Amino acid sequence: MSLPNGIKSTQELLDAQAHVWNHIFNFINSMSLKCTIQLHIPDIIHQHGKPMTLTELIDTLRVNKAKSLCIERLMSIMIHSKFFSKIKISEEDEKEGYWLTPASRLLLRDEPFSVTPFALAMLNPILTDPWHDVSKWFHDDHSTPFVTIHGRTFWEHAGQDPRMNQFFNEAMASDARLVASVIVEHCGHVFQGLKSMVDVGGGTGTLAKAIADKFPDLKCSVLDLPHVVSGLKGSKNLTFIGGDMFESIPSADAIFMKWILHDWSDEECVKILEKCKEALISSKDNGGKVIVIDMVVNNQKGHDATETQHFFDMMMMVLLSGRERTAKDWEKLFFAAGFTSYKITPVVGLRSLIEVFP
Repeated sequence: MSLPNGIKSTQELLDAQAHVWNHIFNFINSMSLKCTIQLHIPDIIHQHGKPMTLTELIDTLRVNKAKSLCIERLMSIMIHSKFFSKIKISEEDEKEGYWLTPASRLLLRDEPFSVTPFALAMLNPILTDPWHDVSKWFHDDHSTPFVTIHGRTFWEHAGQDPRMNQFFNEAMASDARLVASVIVEHCGHVFQGLKSMVDVGGGTGTLAKAIADKFPDLKCSVLDLPHVVSGLKGSKNLTFIGGDMFESIPSADAIFMKWILHDWSDEECVKILEKCKEALISSKDNGGKVIVIDMVVNNQKGHDATETQHFFDMMMMVLLSGRERTAKDWEKLFFAAGFTSYKITPVVGLRSLIEVFP
Protein backbone atom coordinates (compact mmCIF):
# COMPACT_ATOMS: atom_id res chain seq x y z
CA MET A 1 0.00 0.00 0.00
CA SER A 2 1.31 3.44 -0.95
CA LEU A 3 1.11 5.88 1.98
CA PRO A 4 0.74 9.66 1.63
CA ASN A 5 4.01 11.56 1.72
CA GLY A 6 5.18 12.14 5.30
CA ILE A 7 3.02 9.38 6.84
CA LYS A 8 5.14 6.50 8.07
CA SER A 9 2.68 3.67 8.76
CA THR A 10 -0.86 2.45 8.22
CA GLN A 11 -1.62 3.15 11.88
CA GLU A 12 -0.43 6.73 11.53
CA LEU A 13 -2.64 7.08 8.45
CA LEU A 14 -5.70 5.80 10.30
CA ASP A 15 -4.93 7.95 13.35
CA ALA A 16 -4.66 10.99 11.10
CA GLN A 17 -8.02 10.17 9.52
CA ALA A 18 -9.64 9.80 12.95
CA HIS A 19 -8.16 13.15 14.01
CA VAL A 20 -9.61 14.87 10.94
CA TRP A 21 -12.98 13.21 11.44
CA ASN A 22 -13.10 14.31 15.07
CA HIS A 23 -12.61 17.93 14.07
CA ILE A 24 -15.04 17.72 11.17
CA PHE A 25 -17.78 16.52 13.47
CA ASN A 26 -16.89 18.60 16.54
CA PHE A 27 -19.97 20.76 15.93
CA ILE A 28 -22.13 17.75 16.85
CA ASN A 29 -21.14 18.22 20.52
CA SER A 30 -22.44 21.80 20.45
CA MET A 31 -25.65 20.98 18.61
CA SER A 32 -26.38 17.99 20.84
CA LEU A 33 -25.93 20.27 23.85
CA LYS A 34 -28.29 22.81 22.30
CA CYS A 35 -30.92 20.11 21.68
CA THR A 36 -30.58 18.85 25.26
CA ILE A 37 -31.17 22.37 26.60
CA GLN A 38 -34.14 22.99 24.30
CA LEU A 39 -35.75 19.70 25.40
CA HIS A 40 -35.22 20.79 29.04
CA ILE A 41 -33.64 17.42 29.85
CA PRO A 42 -31.46 18.74 32.74
CA ASP A 43 -34.54 20.31 34.38
CA ILE A 44 -36.63 17.16 33.88
CA ILE A 45 -34.02 14.94 35.55
CA HIS A 46 -33.48 17.48 38.34
CA GLN A 47 -37.22 17.72 39.05
CA HIS A 48 -37.44 13.91 39.09
CA GLY A 49 -35.20 14.03 42.15
CA LYS A 50 -33.30 10.81 41.48
CA PRO A 51 -31.64 8.99 38.55
CA MET A 52 -34.17 8.70 35.72
CA THR A 53 -34.56 5.67 33.49
CA LEU A 54 -34.73 6.01 29.73
CA THR A 55 -38.40 5.02 29.75
CA GLU A 56 -39.24 7.62 32.40
CA LEU A 57 -37.36 10.29 30.47
CA ILE A 58 -39.08 9.44 27.18
CA ASP A 59 -42.51 9.43 28.84
CA THR A 60 -41.88 12.85 30.39
CA LEU A 61 -40.52 14.35 27.17
CA ARG A 62 -43.57 13.18 25.20
CA VAL A 63 -41.57 13.06 22.00
CA ASN A 64 -42.83 11.54 18.76
CA LYS A 65 -43.12 7.81 19.51
CA ALA A 66 -41.25 6.89 16.33
CA LYS A 67 -38.26 8.91 17.58
CA SER A 68 -38.33 7.95 21.24
CA LEU A 69 -35.36 5.58 21.09
CA CYS A 70 -33.25 8.33 19.54
CA ILE A 71 -33.26 9.96 22.98
CA GLU A 72 -30.97 7.15 24.14
CA ARG A 73 -28.52 8.06 21.37
CA LEU A 74 -28.65 11.72 22.32
CA MET A 75 -28.03 10.86 25.96
CA SER A 76 -25.11 8.61 25.02
CA ILE A 77 -23.14 11.46 23.49
CA MET A 78 -24.09 13.74 26.38
CA ILE A 79 -22.75 11.15 28.83
CA HIS A 80 -19.56 10.94 26.78
CA SER A 81 -19.33 14.77 27.00
CA LYS A 82 -19.73 14.54 30.80
CA PHE A 83 -23.06 16.37 30.96
CA PHE A 84 -24.77 13.35 32.48
CA SER A 85 -23.79 10.14 34.21
CA LYS A 86 -25.56 6.77 34.28
CA ILE A 87 -25.81 5.22 37.72
CA LYS A 88 -27.82 2.59 39.59
CA ILE A 89 -31.15 3.85 40.82
CA SER A 90 -30.77 1.98 44.12
CA GLU A 91 -28.71 -0.76 45.71
CA GLU A 92 -31.60 -3.18 45.43
CA ASP A 93 -32.49 -2.29 41.86
CA GLU A 94 -30.30 -3.23 38.90
CA LYS A 95 -31.88 -0.56 36.75
CA GLU A 96 -29.72 2.40 35.78
CA GLY A 97 -30.81 5.98 35.38
CA TYR A 98 -29.50 9.28 34.07
CA TRP A 99 -28.21 11.76 36.63
CA LEU A 100 -26.77 15.27 36.59
CA THR A 101 -23.11 16.24 36.64
CA PRO A 102 -21.68 19.61 37.75
CA ALA A 103 -21.77 20.73 34.09
CA SER A 104 -25.46 19.92 33.59
CA ARG A 105 -26.35 21.63 36.88
CA LEU A 106 -25.20 24.84 35.18
CA LEU A 107 -27.86 24.20 32.52
CA LEU A 108 -30.81 24.29 34.94
CA ARG A 109 -33.18 27.15 34.19
CA ASP A 110 -33.67 28.12 37.85
CA GLU A 111 -29.97 27.87 38.72
CA PRO A 112 -28.72 31.41 39.51
CA PHE A 113 -25.46 30.67 37.69
CA SER A 114 -27.14 28.99 34.71
CA VAL A 115 -25.15 29.22 31.48
CA THR A 116 -28.16 28.22 29.37
CA PRO A 117 -28.85 31.78 28.07
CA PHE A 118 -25.18 32.07 27.06
CA ALA A 119 -25.20 28.67 25.32
CA LEU A 120 -28.38 29.37 23.36
CA ALA A 121 -27.11 32.80 22.34
CA MET A 122 -23.76 31.55 21.10
CA LEU A 123 -25.47 28.74 19.16
CA ASN A 124 -28.14 30.97 17.63
CA PRO A 125 -27.99 30.96 13.80
CA ILE A 126 -27.39 34.73 13.80
CA LEU A 127 -24.02 34.04 15.46
CA THR A 128 -23.22 30.68 13.87
CA ASP A 129 -23.99 31.56 10.22
CA PRO A 130 -20.87 33.76 9.79
CA TRP A 131 -18.63 30.76 10.47
CA HIS A 132 -19.65 29.25 7.12
CA ASP A 133 -18.05 32.12 5.19
CA VAL A 134 -14.80 32.83 7.04
CA SER A 135 -12.79 31.77 3.98
CA LYS A 136 -14.83 34.17 1.81
CA TRP A 137 -14.17 36.96 4.32
CA PHE A 138 -10.41 36.56 3.94
CA HIS A 139 -10.83 37.76 0.34
CA ASP A 140 -13.27 40.63 0.88
CA ASP A 141 -12.85 44.00 2.57
CA HIS A 142 -15.39 43.60 5.38
CA SER A 143 -14.28 44.09 8.97
CA THR A 144 -15.62 40.69 10.12
CA PRO A 145 -17.33 37.59 8.70
CA PHE A 146 -20.41 38.76 10.64
CA VAL A 147 -20.53 41.81 8.35
CA THR A 148 -19.96 39.58 5.31
CA ILE A 149 -23.08 37.58 6.19
CA HIS A 150 -25.38 40.15 7.76
CA GLY A 151 -24.31 43.35 6.01
CA ARG A 152 -23.73 45.26 9.24
CA THR A 153 -21.60 44.99 12.36
CA PHE A 154 -22.51 42.90 15.39
CA TRP A 155 -23.37 46.01 17.41
CA GLU A 156 -25.43 47.56 14.59
CA HIS A 157 -27.36 44.31 14.22
CA ALA A 158 -28.03 44.10 17.97
CA GLY A 159 -29.24 47.71 17.94
CA GLN A 160 -31.73 47.04 15.14
CA ASP A 161 -32.84 43.47 15.89
CA PRO A 162 -34.77 43.31 19.20
CA ARG A 163 -34.56 39.52 19.27
CA MET A 164 -30.77 39.55 19.06
CA ASN A 165 -30.54 42.40 21.55
CA GLN A 166 -32.61 40.36 24.00
CA PHE A 167 -30.78 37.05 23.72
CA PHE A 168 -27.37 38.74 23.80
CA ASN A 169 -28.26 40.77 26.91
CA GLU A 170 -29.64 37.65 28.60
CA ALA A 171 -26.42 35.79 27.76
CA MET A 172 -24.24 38.53 29.22
CA ALA A 173 -26.44 38.82 32.30
CA SER A 174 -26.19 35.07 32.96
CA ASP A 175 -22.41 35.23 32.76
CA ALA A 176 -22.36 38.33 34.94
CA ARG A 177 -24.22 36.52 37.73
CA LEU A 178 -21.52 33.86 37.93
CA VAL A 179 -18.67 36.36 37.70
CA ALA A 180 -20.31 38.64 40.26
CA SER A 181 -20.49 35.83 42.79
CA VAL A 182 -16.78 35.11 42.43
CA ILE A 183 -15.74 38.76 42.44
CA VAL A 184 -17.83 39.74 45.45
CA GLU A 185 -16.76 36.69 47.46
CA HIS A 186 -13.07 36.57 46.61
CA CYS A 187 -12.13 40.05 45.38
CA GLY A 188 -14.04 42.39 47.65
CA HIS A 189 -10.82 44.16 48.61
CA VAL A 190 -10.63 45.56 45.07
CA PHE A 191 -13.61 47.82 45.82
CA GLN A 192 -12.61 48.85 49.34
CA GLY A 193 -12.19 52.60 49.74
CA LEU A 194 -13.92 53.47 46.47
CA LYS A 195 -16.74 56.00 46.56
CA SER A 196 -17.89 55.72 42.95
CA MET A 197 -17.60 53.28 40.05
CA VAL A 198 -18.80 53.15 36.46
CA ASP A 199 -19.46 49.76 34.87
CA VAL A 200 -18.69 50.45 31.21
CA GLY A 201 -20.68 48.24 28.86
CA GLY A 202 -22.42 46.78 31.89
CA GLY A 203 -25.54 45.75 29.97
CA THR A 204 -28.62 45.35 32.13
CA GLY A 205 -26.59 45.89 35.31
CA THR A 206 -26.44 42.38 36.78
CA LEU A 207 -22.84 42.67 37.95
CA ALA A 208 -23.05 46.31 39.01
CA LYS A 209 -26.14 45.53 41.10
CA ALA A 210 -24.32 42.72 42.92
CA ILE A 211 -21.42 45.06 43.70
CA ALA A 212 -23.78 47.88 44.74
CA ASP A 213 -25.66 45.53 47.08
CA LYS A 214 -22.41 44.29 48.65
CA PHE A 215 -20.99 47.80 49.07
CA PRO A 216 -23.96 50.12 49.83
CA ASP A 217 -21.67 53.14 50.24
CA LEU A 218 -20.29 52.70 46.71
CA LYS A 219 -22.16 54.75 44.10
CA CYS A 220 -22.40 52.57 40.98
CA SER A 221 -23.36 53.59 37.46
CA VAL A 222 -23.85 51.45 34.37
CA LEU A 223 -22.90 52.99 31.05
CA ASP A 224 -24.19 51.26 27.93
CA LEU A 225 -25.80 52.06 24.61
CA PRO A 226 -29.22 53.73 24.89
CA HIS A 227 -31.13 50.75 23.43
CA VAL A 228 -29.54 48.46 26.05
CA VAL A 229 -30.39 50.51 29.16
CA SER A 230 -33.71 51.92 27.94
CA GLY A 231 -36.39 51.43 30.58
CA LEU A 232 -34.04 50.01 33.22
CA LYS A 233 -34.57 51.32 36.74
CA GLY A 234 -31.79 51.83 39.25
CA SER A 235 -31.77 51.88 43.03
CA LYS A 236 -30.37 53.95 45.87
CA ASN A 237 -26.75 53.52 44.75
CA LEU A 238 -27.20 52.23 41.19
CA THR A 239 -28.00 54.32 38.12
CA PHE A 240 -28.15 53.62 34.38
CA ILE A 241 -26.67 55.96 31.79
CA GLY A 242 -27.20 55.73 28.04
CA GLY A 243 -24.08 56.72 26.12
CA ASP A 244 -21.06 55.73 24.05
CA MET A 245 -17.78 54.78 25.75
CA PHE A 246 -15.85 56.04 22.71
CA GLU A 247 -17.25 59.53 23.28
CA SER A 248 -17.37 59.97 27.04
CA ILE A 249 -17.29 58.02 30.29
CA PRO A 250 -18.72 59.55 33.50
CA SER A 251 -16.16 60.44 36.16
CA ALA A 252 -15.61 57.99 39.01
CA ASP A 253 -12.99 56.59 41.37
CA ALA A 254 -12.96 53.37 39.39
CA ILE A 255 -13.95 52.27 35.89
CA PHE A 256 -15.07 48.65 35.61
CA MET A 257 -15.11 46.62 32.38
CA LYS A 258 -16.09 42.96 32.15
CA TRP A 259 -15.54 41.26 28.81
CA ILE A 260 -15.43 44.57 26.95
CA LEU A 261 -11.91 45.12 25.66
CA HIS A 262 -11.58 41.72 23.99
CA ASP A 263 -14.39 42.82 21.64
CA TRP A 264 -12.25 45.55 20.09
CA SER A 265 -9.06 46.05 18.09
CA ASP A 266 -5.89 47.33 19.76
CA GLU A 267 -6.45 50.84 18.39
CA GLU A 268 -10.03 50.91 19.67
CA CYS A 269 -8.96 49.54 23.06
CA VAL A 270 -6.43 52.34 23.48
CA LYS A 271 -9.17 54.89 22.75
CA ILE A 272 -11.48 53.28 25.32
CA LEU A 273 -8.71 53.14 27.92
CA GLU A 274 -7.82 56.79 27.27
CA LYS A 275 -11.45 57.71 27.95
CA CYS A 276 -11.25 55.65 31.15
CA LYS A 277 -8.13 57.50 32.26
CA GLU A 278 -9.81 60.85 31.60
CA ALA A 279 -12.79 59.74 33.69
CA LEU A 280 -10.79 58.74 36.77
CA ILE A 281 -11.24 61.16 39.66
CA SER A 282 -8.62 59.68 41.98
CA SER A 283 -4.94 59.08 41.43
CA LYS A 284 -3.26 55.72 42.00
CA ASP A 285 -2.40 56.81 45.55
CA ASN A 286 -6.07 57.55 46.28
CA GLY A 287 -7.39 54.28 44.90
CA GLY A 288 -8.22 55.36 41.37
CA LYS A 289 -8.01 52.54 38.82
CA VAL A 290 -9.55 50.68 35.94
CA ILE A 291 -10.78 47.18 36.81
CA VAL A 292 -10.83 44.75 33.88
CA ILE A 293 -12.28 41.24 33.74
CA ASP A 294 -10.91 39.56 30.63
CA MET A 295 -8.91 36.60 29.42
CA VAL A 296 -5.12 36.59 29.69
CA VAL A 297 -3.87 34.01 27.20
CA ASN A 298 -1.48 31.41 28.64
CA ASN A 299 -2.32 32.52 32.19
CA GLN A 300 -3.98 29.16 32.82
CA LYS A 301 -2.44 25.82 31.93
CA GLY A 302 -3.99 22.66 30.52
CA HIS A 303 -5.37 21.48 27.19
CA ASP A 304 -8.95 22.57 27.86
CA ALA A 305 -7.90 26.09 28.86
CA THR A 306 -5.69 26.51 25.80
CA GLU A 307 -8.33 25.19 23.41
CA THR A 308 -11.05 27.39 24.90
CA GLN A 309 -8.79 30.43 24.61
CA HIS A 310 -8.29 29.61 20.93
CA PHE A 311 -12.06 29.25 20.52
CA PHE A 312 -12.70 32.66 22.04
CA ASP A 313 -9.96 34.30 19.99
CA MET A 314 -11.50 32.95 16.78
CA MET A 315 -14.97 34.05 17.91
CA MET A 316 -13.70 37.59 18.44
CA MET A 317 -12.29 37.54 14.90
CA VAL A 318 -15.48 36.20 13.33
CA LEU A 319 -18.16 38.15 15.20
CA LEU A 320 -16.43 41.36 16.24
CA SER A 321 -13.03 42.89 15.53
CA GLY A 322 -11.26 42.04 18.78
CA ARG A 323 -8.93 39.35 20.07
CA GLU A 324 -7.80 37.55 23.19
CA ARG A 325 -4.51 38.87 24.58
CA THR A 326 -1.41 37.76 26.46
CA ALA A 327 -0.06 39.67 29.46
CA LYS A 328 2.42 41.40 27.14
CA ASP A 329 -0.40 42.41 24.77
CA TRP A 330 -2.33 43.90 27.68
CA GLU A 331 0.76 45.74 28.91
CA LYS A 332 1.22 47.42 25.52
CA LEU A 333 -2.38 48.64 25.55
CA PHE A 334 -2.22 49.97 29.11
CA PHE A 335 1.03 51.83 28.58
CA ALA A 336 -0.11 53.17 25.18
CA ALA A 337 -3.16 54.67 26.91
CA GLY A 338 -0.97 56.41 29.50
CA PHE A 339 -1.30 54.08 32.49
CA THR A 340 1.78 53.39 34.59
CA SER A 341 1.24 49.96 36.12
CA TYR A 342 -1.14 47.00 36.36
CA LYS A 343 -1.77 43.86 38.39
CA ILE A 344 -3.16 40.57 37.03
CA THR A 345 -4.99 38.16 39.35
CA PRO A 346 -6.17 34.89 37.71
CA VAL A 347 -9.28 34.40 39.83
CA VAL A 348 -12.24 34.04 37.42
CA GLY A 349 -11.64 30.68 35.75
CA LEU A 350 -10.25 31.26 32.27
CA ARG A 351 -10.49 35.01 32.84
CA SER A 352 -8.44 37.24 35.11
CA LEU A 353 -9.05 40.34 37.18
CA ILE A 354 -6.72 43.12 36.02
CA GLU A 355 -6.25 46.33 37.99
CA VAL A 356 -4.81 49.16 35.89
CA PHE A 357 -3.39 52.23 37.60
CA PRO A 358 -2.85 55.80 36.32
